[in-house]
Amino acid sequence: MKLKTILMGAAAVLAASQAFAASGRGADGQLNLIYWQAPSILNPYLSSGTKDLEASSITIEPLARFNPKGEMVPEIAAEIPTLKNGGISKDLKTITWHLKPGLKWSDGSAVTSADVVFTGQYCMDPQGGCAQLSHFQGVDKIEAVDPLTVKISFKAPQPDPYGPFVSYESPILQKKQFANCMGAKAPTCTSANFGPIGTGPFVVTSFKPNDVIEYKANPNYRDPNKPAFATVNFKGGGDAAAAARAVFQTGEYDYGWNLQLSPDVLKGMTGPGAKGHVVTAFGSLVERLEMNLTDASPSLPEGQRSTAAHPNPILSDKRVREALSMAIDRSLIVQVGYGSAGKPTCNLVPAPEAYASDNTACLKQDIPGAKKLLDEAGWKVGPDGIREKDGKKLVLTYQTSTNGVRQDTQSLIKQWWKEIGVDAQLKNVNGSVFFGGDPGSPDTFQKFYTDVEEYANNFSGTDPQTYMSMYTCDKAPRPATQWQGENINRYCNKHYDELVAELGKTAVPAKREALVKEMNDMLTKDSYTIIPIVWRGNNSGVANSIGGEAINPWDSELWNIQDWYRKK
Repeated sequence: MKLKTILMGAAAVLAASQAFAASGRGADGQLNLIYWQAPSILNPYLSSGTKDLEASSITIEPLARFNPKGEMVPEIAAEIPTLKNGGISKDLKTITWHLKPGLKWSDGSAVTSADVVFTGQYCMDPQGGCAQLSHFQGVDKIEAVDPLTVKISFKAPQPDPYGPFVSYESPILQKKQFANCMGAKAPTCTSANFGPIGTGPFVVTSFKPNDVIEYKANPNYRDPNKPAFATVNFKGGGDAAAAARAVFQTGEYDYGWNLQLSPDVLKGMTGPGAKGHVVTAFGSLVERLEMNLTDASPSLPEGQRSTAAHPNPILSDKRVREALSMAIDRSLIVQVGYGSAGKPTCNLVPAPEAYASDNTACLKQDIPGAKKLLDEAGWKVGPDGIREKDGKKLVLTYQTSTNGVRQDTQSLIKQWWKEIGVDAQLKNVNGSVFFGGDPGSPDTFQKFYTDVEEYANNFSGTDPQTYMSMYTCDKAPRPATQWQGENINRYCNKHYDELVAELGKTAVPAKREALVKEMNDMLTKDSYTIIPIVWRGNNSGVANSIGGEAINPWDSELWNIQDWYRKK
């Protein structure tokens, strides 16, 4: 398999695009993208599915984002606020952002600080169920100082104040468009959620959820010579193999995202004569098993399933969760499903290296140890080989998205769990639905109507503070939040919440690193609430005819789509 790892800084990417770009906006015709997990909404505040965030990122933009090196770069902000330039106060309790002058929304109206203030209010509305609430951890208030200046105040000193409005997870919404979409009304604003007005290089012209999005070049984009492409055809759905074939073999598409395929399959598609190549970069992406600490039984009334009111009758016992982890051979999963694009891991935070815990015990499979733990927990092997306790079978429903590599992983884990007396009932859900944010669907990963689920997640940028803030008690999805929220397991630990607060006011790097490691260990090896399996590289496919692309593991893979062009 030909792997092309691109880790270019923003300046290098810009230089390359300027050297080869066509002679003006729209000169290179249509760009074709294929995401086998189809977007279902274009509002990142109502979905934590990466495919939705990616699709929206070329239309709505944050104040700043991260480049492929993990460096923060201004987007619609004039510069990055720091202590040195006065943008961050000496007491670390405020950060002041200045917008670039002359910015326009795609409808031609002026972008002002009022839009930024509104966006913060929109996400922090307690009835809105904001999927990105962790970005606003510790925020006291957001104020418009003048039309181009925004001041964010924190409740306590904030050594890392770059949570709000930074990265593709926290972009700026137009106040005028979303003004009547606050709180519980947020999911009902279909027109805005499907076609946000933005400052990005492209504008949505047509959106068919879970199918196709059509974009055109934004006539009011701040660089009159960009983007090079006049239109974008964003196709969603299918599977990873079909997406790979469409880039590498037929050449129908220019970019295929998240090609989660076995090494053998990719190798067979990228040999001599292939029309594209694989681009890979390691960031913080981890394939994991999430343990549902609440009862997902369908016998419970709707609105009570998977809520804190009902603990999981099996997985509430830490010994069971630990046994499930011990039974897994992570190295074999990597060998079968990932090859050089994966590494076995026990950590939720595998990178940057300074934040990675010395947590390696899970790397060695221990079937006898797992059996002993279940014995100690009172689960006795029945005549059929499945354990029982108090008349209840040790049966768990285990779901993930529909994907060949994930189904192979499910099959392997099912067999290992069977060896220790656990019956895993496997379920897979179309990725467009699983990672969607529809509060009416029973199959979203946020609603978590099973015992165990598998998916991958990561954090933007190179500081995991916002990521670790996801697991505080208040961020559990529930009916009151429209089933949005980042604490998928419904984990609630007072000490963990205290550590999140402490991290938010700790400036010394060594202390910050120690706090992240402690929180990582609480979620993984101490409680086995999250069972990491594979540290994954971002793996996508790009046509040989595309220039300017630079895969980015720290932000949207489409982070610099305005610089892409068709090679002549």
